[in-house]
Amino acid sequence: MLKKTQLYDRHLSLGAHMSAFAGFDMPVRYQGIRAEHMAVREAAGLFDVSHMGQIFVMGDEAGALVQHLVTNDVSKLKDGQALYTLMCNHDGGILDDLLVYRLRDYAYMLVVNAANTKEDLAWMQANNEREAMLHDTSEHIALLALQGPRSLDIMARLTDIPVHDIPPYHFVRPAPGAFFGCEKAIVARTGYTGEIGLEIYVEREAAGRLWDAIMQVRTPLGLLPAGLGARDTLRLEAGYCLYGNEIDQNTHPFEARLGWITKLNKGPFIGRDALHAIEQQPRDRLLCGLIMNGRGIPRRSCRVFDTAGKPLGHVTSGTHSPVLRKGIALAYIERRDGLTRPGAQVMVDVRGRAHPATVARPPLHKQPKVQ
Repeated sequence: MLKKTQLYDRHLSLGAHMSAFAGFDMPVRYQGIRAEHMAVREAAGLFDVSHMGQIFVMGDEAGALVQHLVTNDVSKLKDGQALYTLMCNHDGGILDDLLVYRLRDYAYMLVVNAANTKEDLAWMQANNEREAMLHDTSEHIALLALQGPRSLDIMARLTDIPVHDIPPYHFVRPAPGAFFGCEKAIVARTGYTGEIGLEIYVEREAAGRLWDAIMQVRTPLGLLPAGLGARDTLRLEAGYCLYGNEIDQNTHPFEARLGWITKLNKGPFIGRDALHAIEQQPRDRLLCGLIMNGRGIPRRSCRVFDTAGKPLGHVTSGTHSPVLRKGIALAYIERRDGLTRPGAQVMVDVRGRAHPATVARPPLHKQPKVQ
């Protein structure tokens, strides 16, 4: 039986095409992926991402436990700040990518991928030698993502919170009852689209009130409801990893170009010794962006070759870019002959035909168009 978010009936009333995702019946599209994608790039889009998992770590040892579990340096956070990080196994393989929000020095919220919530919690519990308190609150929290260049203007019409003053990777916690009647809420400048925006955590019972209020101002400001289809094309244009595609337990942070959130000098954490050894070795492959030179839409598992036909790697995610109006992809490519550098020319096998592509560093939608 698929789970439903608190907004399920609203999605149906808007004509959403629903599909199973991570155990939930989720909206994939409403008007269409391209329209929703471009609304986020040019105005704003509203996503229901209540399927995501939220795990609270509490107690005097909360900060020490989170620091032990993740690759980024949680000790740098102050109250009201967040960071993006990874959780790795002892061999340096990636168990999940997640956000860490510091509520207090004794309270952190970890936002994990929906499909990994149960396994992540079990991993945290198994490595909780500090005996911090762990609470999976995913069933009680709704998460809406308001993303796009006009997203802050929209929210400013609906609340007295100075949303324009919230820096990226910071958040505010409104007073009880002051934000759509919520006893507890978090309004955060985070997102997964490559645009400015907000991710808003509220009690499940308040999700409908918040959704309706935002949707009431959609017409004058160009807002559209957006589904997981647009969320995927947006993150792919931005070059963001998707767990299960670009990263998993068989990949490590450095080949996924996530060394910037892997702080080997912060002190001990799970996987640090293995990652230190890996970091000293030459990279066999690197995650690269690809922009197709002509026709051809790459998809996951499409093979990548050099121009002489020698195998280089494979596509992890691919789609048609609504901004570039070309096929784009993320792909692991062997690090040889300069073929992981921007501007390198490669070939992608799409349905048995070799199509030329150019290697590019994300964000792909901000690259000069390849002719």
